[in-house]
Amino acid sequence: SSPEGDSPWSEEERKKIIDGQYKCFEKMNRDQPYNKSGLYCNRTWDGWLCWDDTPAGTVTWQNCPNYFPDFDSTEKATKICSESGQWFRHPDTNRTWSNYTLCNFHTTGKLKMAYILYYMAIVGHALSIASLLISLAIFFYFRNLSCQRITLHKNLFVSYVLNSALTLIYLIAVVNNPDVVGRNPVGCKVLHFFHMYMLGCNYFWMLCEGIYLHTLIVVAVFAEEQHLHWYYLLGWGFPLVPASIHAVARKKYFDDNCWMSVETHLLYVVHGPIMAALLVNLFFLLNIVRVLVTKLRDTHRAESNMYMKAVRATLILVPLLGIQFVIFPWRPENRLAGEVYDYIMHILMHYQGLLVATIFCFFNGEVQAALKRQWIQYKAQWGQRRRDHCSMRSTSYTATSITEVPAFMYHHDCNSEHLNGRHTSEDSELVALKTGETYA
Repeated sequence: SSPEGDSPWSEEERKKIIDGQYKCFEKMNRDQPYNKSGLYCNRTWDGWLCWDDTPAGTVTWQNCPNYFPDFDSTEKATKICSESGQWFRHPDTNRTWSNYTLCNFHTTGKLKMAYILYYMAIVGHALSIASLLISLAIFFYFRNLSCQRITLHKNLFVSYVLNSALTLIYLIAVVNNPDVVGRNPVGCKVLHFFHMYMLGCNYFWMLCEGIYLHTLIVVAVFAEEQHLHWYYLLGWGFPLVPASIHAVARKKYFDDNCWMSVETHLLYVVHGPIMAALLVNLFFLLNIVRVLVTKLRDTHRAESNMYMKAVRATLILVPLLGIQFVIFPWRPENRLAGEVYDYIMHILMHYQGLLVATIFCFFNGEVQAALKRQWIQYKAQWGQRRRDHCSMRSTSYTATSITEVPAFMYHHDCNSEHLNGRHTSEDSELVALKTGETYA
């Protein structure tokens, strides 16, 4: 591959190439002349990249350009400077030639991986929605689970359900639909705004969890009731601010199609407050652990142990949910390491709802105890209904037999049908029927 020849470049690609050419000529004029001894190849612009003065008999390289969708900017383009101090010429065209073959060599494999990551995201958000809705149903069904901490859990779960729903719509209707991206309707940007807003809500409701526990344990010393309207304001209200600022700035300074590009620092308008919330949350949780450990050591109070269990779930989640914003800028350049990085990041980003539901609900001891009690109660009620049903059948059959049989000993065991053959005195009936009594 080389930049020679006429290619059907898009307007955006052509703009990038012209911009690169302008910067290259500026650099060539600005750099000092080659001052080493020996032959060398002159600095040049090959149509795609800028090449510096290079000693004869060497191979120089640099990262591939990012002009084209199928070019991987982590791969290397090379250019050979011959022993005679001339840039290598391709034997077929006799033109100076740069080797860009590696830039799109793995394109097919990367396209396959892109599809895998895309469907991983779809499945992740679908599982998240299902698990979160089940968790919400559990929290609303069991009245004995109602308390302020569970109310915060419910709001956190609702924010994750909405975020996953919006992400699914965005992935299916926008990302997977080039025609929509090409038309660039206002609707896809509005969808992106709400996606950014719900992303902020996820992390600020997690911060609310941390603040609540900190106030409950450290500040109020196991006080029970707090005013939740401040939490609603922080969880649902504050994320509107960075999301709105990002939308206005994006429209004015980086108005790409459907705001799909991540190649802009404007994303830190949303990501910055999220990272701040994570750091504050981590501080609160570590301080809570310090206080609880002190209380447990000094007083051995069971209440402290109970609160430690409540804190543990949040303390596990905060680093897991926040690590994507810490390691996001540092994707490894190695291709294999980069693929592993992408898989880990997709799991952390798109399976968060499932993770939150699992730790806050399915692994919650109170929830497990409530479900266990409900299951025992259900089995007891079902067994009682079976016994009542069998008793009615037995009575009906006995009454019928009285009119048909003059006198005999009749043994009936209904419960043996569902007690695996075990017989008890209560399960069996021995009825003595006499002719004289029957027709009396």
